Amino acid sequence: MKISLLLTGSELMSGDTVDSNSAYIAQSLKDINLVPYVKKVVGDDLTLLVDSIQELSKVSDVLVVNGGLGPTVDDLTSLALSKAVESPLVRNADAYAKLAEWADRRGFVITESNLKQVNLPKVCEIIDNPRGSAVGFRCIFNECLILCTPGVPSEFKPMVENHLLPLICEHGAIEAKSHITRLRVFGITESGLQDTVNEVFPNWPANVELGFRVQMPVIEVKFTTIGDELVELNQLWANKFRTHFSDYVIGVDGIRLTQALNQALHEKGLVITTAESCTGGLIASGITSEAGSSKVFEAGYVVYSNKIKESMLGVSKQTLIDHGAVSEEVVRELVIGAIEKSGADIGLAISGIAGPDGGTAEKPVGTVWMAWGRAGAIKARRFFFPVARLAFQKTASAIAMDLVRREVLGLSTEVDYFSELKKKRSRA
Repeated sequence: MKISLLLTGSELMSGDTVDSNSAYIAQSLKDINLVPYVKKVVGDDLTLLVDSIQELSKVSDVLVVNGGLGPTVDDLTSLALSKAVESPLVRNADAYAKLAEWADRRGFVITESNLKQVNLPKVCEIIDNPRGSAVGFRCIFNECLILCTPGVPSEFKPMVENHLLPLICEHGAIEAKSHITRLRVFGITESGLQDTVNEVFPNWPANVELGFRVQMPVIEVKFTTIGDELVELNQLWANKFRTHFSDYVIGVDGIRLTQALNQALHEKGLVITTAESCTGGLIASGITSEAGSSKVFEAGYVVYSNKIKESMLGVSKQTLIDHGAVSEEVVRELVIGAIEKSGADIGLAISGIAGPDGGTAEKPVGTVWMAWGRAGAIKARRFFFPVARLAFQKTASAIAMDLVRREVLGLSTEVDYFSELKKKRSRA
């Protein structure tokens, strides 16, 4: 099948918006053994959109049009499709019902601008969009299935999985589908994973495709087989991989590191507290970004200055003088203070030098100390990440959360995070 992508929006052309949707659908198409045939990006130009739809529909089996479904004058997809396929715009009853339901749930009043989103080409059927005000829609033209979808990624992505892929399979009568197992790992590089697989599994079967995709801060590992007869083989080798890399696997499918930490805490019935300096609340924000976080988190502390470290969490002034804020002694006192003040079961503290200034010969920019554990059983480790400030904060936060996850699950916390990357840098 020839599947073409037509992305519309002047913001895409100007660079104000980065196109992530085409990458997402390209990855999703691999699940049914397909790759895009043509990708075209155009601005908010009606004539150009009409010409592009007509041109691509002649050379494609499926055309996915992404963007331009909003309520404003520069959202032109409905009108462009109407002109391209010569079908008049009409008030679509199903689209209106969906819009009314969407507005009612939010207590919104439907405006004249919103009604623009339910005026669709007469030949079209709607594609449900449970997350937004604009439905998607589809029609057949030049024997090509045209699928019009919203540009907002949070709306587009679930529509791909729930509607676009099934419609594409139906249109192309695709039967031999891919079977994909997805694992998420943290703390090891792609090269480290591949080198270990080559060494430990030299007989890896050719019909189980192994793929890696970095989705910071984790890596997604995909095991792909074609056809129902290879499903068991897929599971067998995915399980072998998971067993060998058990220290690094945080879960399956799209699990996030924050989600994995919260799940571990919830399973053990534990409440965590945080004391953050260099990360400025990034860890607490990550934990509370997950639904149900109130079961595992009640309080966190951002203690940036030494004065606040002393007054809020009881860090000794003498400890700060003798060892400095970025030290094992200080993070140990921070985590103890946070546990005592919050009454949490387990604590995590972090203090470092994010840069670009503030480093010394003994403690260069990129130095960070972390402490974690329960009262009476606190552990601490020093790390060094000589990277840009934001990358430092994100990397340090991710590792700190993973250390607690490992502690809660009884896994080793002596893992040499990203050791392969460090070795390569040292050789360079």
